[in-house]
Amino acid sequence: MPSSPTLPSRFRSSTRLLAIAVLLGGCPGDDGETCGPEGAPATGITASNGSDITLTYENLSSLSGNDCPASDAPSGVISLSIEGKQVGGTSPLTLCIPRPDLLADGRTIGTTATMGQLRVIDFSGMANGCTFALDSTTPPTGTGIGTGVCKNGTDASGFALSLTGTINLRRTCGPTIDSVALTLAGKVAVTSRD
Repeated sequence: MPSSPTLPSRFRSSTRLLAIAVLLGGCPGDDGETCGPEGAPATGITASNGSDITLTYENLSSLSGNDCPASDAPSGVISLSIEGKQVGGTSPLTLCIPRPDLLADGRTIGTTATMGQLRVIDFSGMANGCTFALDSTTPPTGTGIGTGVCKNGTDASGFALSLTGTINLRRTCGPTIDSVALTLAGKVAVTSRD
C-alpha cells in the first residue's frame, strides 16, 4: 500500500510565518534602527505663546529633490523637503534638510539665510483673525530630530520628526503689524512621497 504524503506540521508553518513577520515587520535600516514613524501622530507640530496663540500643523510629507543641497553630502545623499499645512486651513509649513542622513543625530533649526541644518523655508498661519508669516529678521532656533529615518528619509515607511525651539513670526492684524516669538514643539509622522 503506498504511503500517504507527509503534510507539513501546523507548528512548523506557524513558526515560519512568525519568523518572516519578525524579519519584515520592522524594516530595519542600515544602522539597525526600525524604519517608520513608530506611532507618531499625523498632527502635532505647534507654534505657541502658551496663552492666546497656537498654530498647529499636520499631514507632513517628504520628497527628496535637491532643494537645499549640502556641499559636504556623501554621494547618494539628496536634500529632503518636508511640507505640511495648518490644521483647519491651507497655511504652509515647509522645511528643507540638506543632510537627511544625519537627521537622527539632531539638526539645528535655521533658515536658508542662516544656513541651518534644518531650514525653515515657509511658516505661515492664521489665528484670532490675524495672519502669521516667517519673520526673516529673526531666524528660528532649536533642534529637529528624526526617528525611524531610513534610506536618507526616502523609505516608503516614512519617519517621525520632533521639533523644539523658538520661531519668530510677523503678525498682521488689520493695520497692526508686529513680531511674536512662539515656542516650537511637537512630534509628528512624516510620510514619504519618493
